[in-house]
Amino acid sequence: MRILLAEDEKQLNHVISLALTKSGYTVDSVENGQEAVDYAKKNPYDVMILDIMMPVKNGIDALKEIRKSGDRTYVMMLTALSEVDDKVTGLDAGADDYLTKPFSLKELLARLRSLDRRNNEMDSNVLEFGDLTLNDHEQVLESHNSISLTNKETRLLQYMILNANKELSVDQLLNQTWDDDDEHADAEDLWINISYLRQKLAAVNSSVTISGAKGGPFKITKPAKE
Repeated sequence: MRILLAEDEKQLNHVISLALTKSGYTVDSVENGQEAVDYAKKNPYDVMILDIMMPVKNGIDALKEIRKSGDRTYVMMLTALSEVDDKVTGLDAGADDYLTKPFSLKELLARLRSLDRRNNEMDSNVLEFGDLTLNDHEQVLESHNSISLTNKETRLLQYMILNANKELSVDQLLNQTWDDDDEHADAEDLWINISYLRQKLAAVNSSVTISGAKGGPFKITKPAKE
């Protein structure tokens, strides 16, 4: 799981980053809201942890900008403010969860483990992007008509949609969409599946495109007017 941590208190940032790293997570840490927005635009994350009170751009404004870009990453807010209105403001801005300072690192890690389990156990999920609808349970892609996908194509397209408009490297796509037992999967396997997905996007007459040459990086986009 890759996590973006935005916390301006240097010591707390270091402590949280260390705890997350020791628990096996990959962490990118920043110290203000604008950096969080910039990192979110460039990189795919499974979770973002944003402090509300940060310099340059506060966590709420950063979250609004991240959500406005279409980013659907799970976001947890950190705040020293205990008033209900502040929590409601964060949730209304697009947050999925929040922790009030001071908080226990054990609780933070427990919430992340719970989120990881829920993601792994999710029976079905329907994603919409541009003129596309992807049902990953049925492994069906729909636009002006529909077509079946393989399990690998489904997982690949799902991950790309969840990280739309971001350049995704070969390693990122292999690590996120190939099973651990696919130890021999390589860039050639990925390219084959990308090529099949492009053919199937054309087959359903979708305006969504996957850009990138062999060797990556790859990016999925939709027309600006949609």
